[in-house]
Amino acid sequence: MSPHEFSAAQAASHIRKGKLSCADLAKDLIKRSEQLNPELNLWAELDPERVIEDAIKKDQQLQTHNPDGPLHGIPLGIKDIFNTKGIKTSHGSPIYKSSVPKFDATSVSLLKAAGAIIMGKTITTEFACGDPPPTLNPWNKSRTPGGSSTGSAVGVASNIFPVAMGSQTAGSVLRPAAYNGVVGTKPTMGRISRYGVHPVSWSVDTMGFFSRNVEDAALMLSILAKPDSKDQYSSYISSKDLDFDQHCASKPKSIGILQSFFLEDCDTEIKSHVSNLTNLISNEGVNLKELNLPFDMDLIHAAHRMVMNVNGASVHEQGFDKNPQNYGPDVRRMIEIGKLTPSTTYIKGEKVRQVYRRALLKLIEPYDVVITSTTKEAGAPGTSTTGDPRWQAAITTAGLPAISLPYSVTADGLPLGIQIIGKPFSDKKLLSIAAWIEELVGFKLKPSV
Repeated sequence: MSPHEFSAAQAASHIRKGKLSCADLAKDLIKRSEQLNPELNLWAELDPERVIEDAIKKDQQLQTHNPDGPLHGIPLGIKDIFNTKGIKTSHGSPIYKSSVPKFDATSVSLLKAAGAIIMGKTITTEFACGDPPPTLNPWNKSRTPGGSSTGSAVGVASNIFPVAMGSQTAGSVLRPAAYNGVVGTKPTMGRISRYGVHPVSWSVDTMGFFSRNVEDAALMLSILAKPDSKDQYSSYISSKDLDFDQHCASKPKSIGILQSFFLEDCDTEIKSHVSNLTNLISNEGVNLKELNLPFDMDLIHAAHRMVMNVNGASVHEQGFDKNPQNYGPDVRRMIEIGKLTPSTTYIKGEKVRQVYRRALLKLIEPYDVVITSTTKEAGAPGTSTTGDPRWQAAITTAGLPAISLPYSVTADGLPLGIQIIGKPFSDKKLLSIAAWIEELVGFKLKPSV
């Protein structure tokens, strides 16, 4: 195997054992990037010389010291809304085209403390909202790669880096993960600090990440799931059970299958693939039951979108009032609608979300996890959209942890993701069951880039 084919856990193990140098790994990934990025366009910022210099320093450290942590010498991608000290962070907007933060986001600090090397900043939609970026889908360049964490998903799928940070306010981790055939993890809201990340919507912003397998997802969460006094939404629930050394696959006893809206409104081909998967799981002796949501999902999605609009208008109020012409059409529309939304309507929307969350938790309580399709279709045709976010937003707005796991491909060779959903702070069980399903389906396909 070439170094760029290693998972993060594999590469870190080889480095610790002296079988791979940090510099050789970095050089191989840079070479891979030079070959593929001109076509895929996933970088917002990349400085190859800095990356190699950082890798050489990591090698020098190993001559006299133990590794910094479990990611020692591993280059990774960081979505371009995360502050990175001394590295340009533009938030996908020309407004911040020359911005260089003086501090790291908490998540970036934790990754650095674990020994990771910031390879570069990955392209995002403007302010992680709308307006599709120029990044292309490595599986099919005429299909959207999704968003808003576009560059992070594409880079992991293309073996340009093994893991990458993203964020999800509606579907910005799980949807691009499904479209690009990688693992996308959105933990319970509050598990990963949001400090130092440009906000979209205070009520629902959740930090997540991409990997090529569930093992790396467990590794990332063990590093990132730390309480942070700088983030008022940070969870202080113990994360000791998320220790990477405790990670293992676990067969569930019962799984609920979300039908109404989710599978009812999916493409016919996706329904067929999900049916094949559920039959495979059932044959292993797992108890499966179809679940129908007793909700007006149009109302739930409208409430979620309205809360995003109002929060977004609050985030951008000063800058937008001064220079509205500097914002792209989709972001401008979000802010303008948010500014015009009455406060009483906003409060009603928040109440709708809370009622929905309580009812959804009651519905899924008897099951270890629930599953459904991650997306409506396998990458919407064209590049003028990032795809329909409702399939993921319905889970994000409830604050539940979820993983998108690649499990099959369509007749056209496009990857499909199954969305595995857990209860709040059941992230360990979610990862363990996802690992079991991953072993069961044995998905190994890669884009032919």
